[in-house]
Amino acid sequence: MAIIKPFKGIRPPRHLVEKVESRPYDVLNSEEARMEAGDNEMSLYHIIKPEIDFEPGTSEYDPRVYEKAAENFRKFQDNGWLVQDDKEQYYIYAQTMNGKTQYGLVVGAYVADYMSGVIKKHELTRRDKEEDRMKHVRVNNANIEPVFFAYPDNPVLDELIGRYAASEPEYDFVAPVDGFGHRLWVVSDESDIKTVTEEFAKMQSLYIADGHHRSAAAALVGAEKAKLDPNHDGTEEYNYFMAVCFPASQLTILDYNRVVRDLNGLSSAEFVEALKKNFIVEDKGKDEYRPSQLHEFSLYLDGKWFSLMAKPGTFDDTDPIGVLDVDISSRLILDEILAIKDLRSSDRIDFVGGLRGLGELKRRVDSGEMRAALALYPVSMKQIMDIADSGNIMPPKATWFEPKLRSGLIIHKLD
Repeated sequence: MAIIKPFKGIRPPRHLVEKVESRPYDVLNSEEARMEAGDNEMSLYHIIKPEIDFEPGTSEYDPRVYEKAAENFRKFQDNGWLVQDDKEQYYIYAQTMNGKTQYGLVVGAYVADYMSGVIKKHELTRRDKEEDRMKHVRVNNANIEPVFFAYPDNPVLDELIGRYAASEPEYDFVAPVDGFGHRLWVVSDESDIKTVTEEFAKMQSLYIADGHHRSAAAALVGAEKAKLDPNHDGTEEYNYFMAVCFPASQLTILDYNRVVRDLNGLSSAEFVEALKKNFIVEDKGKDEYRPSQLHEFSLYLDGKWFSLMAKPGTFDDTDPIGVLDVDISSRLILDEILAIKDLRSSDRIDFVGGLRGLGELKRRVDSGEMRAALALYPVSMKQIMDIADSGNIMPPKATWFEPKLRSGLIIHKLD
């Protein structure tokens, strides 16, 4: 049973939304945020990347930076750039990429559900990154940015969302950086609010798609506040954190590819020959070649593309981890042949995800920066849910969701 609740969102007036909204804090660095914000004092980067208000080179972990985030959050509210709704409600957030639209419900997710495993994760988190986001939540007493959940498809919610999608949205804009469309509706009708709450209560699980560190930080701060509150009774707003929940079938997961600096002392011919032990190798020539199915990989080496098809017996269809292409490539190519043992720490490997495509792989190899590139077939949402349900963790750098949630459309206060 997944427990959610509506909340009084803090959000920009309609005419200011395009001034306030931003990309998430973790998809760009400080200088990129400084450039995107420019002279726009209403940009949310002043709250989620407040190091841009200090001299270039200031660490994002400087104590002054967290204090500046809180100062700017207050300023945004004082100036009317962010205004709190006077009623608890849900919100519908739609994103359109390449002609495809996905519709998410913005809800207050239950901290206890995260702690008990009703909200399921598929990635490991790092304590230092958790602590950074926890400081940000603490100092603002708010979830400034949402996390990204998936839920099992639900026809009742589909019908409800469809009704709102046919009406005029509260926000409707195209983001300048990615060119994707973003729309938002307010669900204020009491009957619809009740329906959303009841339909989520029928679900056994929710799944973190993107934002594992933000989820952990938000839940841990909520639990921390409950422990420190002598009058805690379970109804407080800090018992919930903000999530945008999408039907699993609507989500788009892009390939997350690998580039390697060297071939572990092998020549190109020796490397290709070594691959033939576990893969059927085909030379595809100079034109870009993308994997077309599970267990097929594309290799870019010496100006040519190769297809690598994993041979039967190299993976176990009954193992939710062993069947993953990220695991197959890690075991049989990166580890066995190239001796890259730890994808999280090795400086011999890098990762290329999202919308940059095969052209970025080719560019980095052709430039001489990297020796070879490996393109993978995207992980499916079903694979992610199967792994989460089994209590396992995905290998590193396995999923890349697009489009990313825009920040600044809604904020959730913890009191």
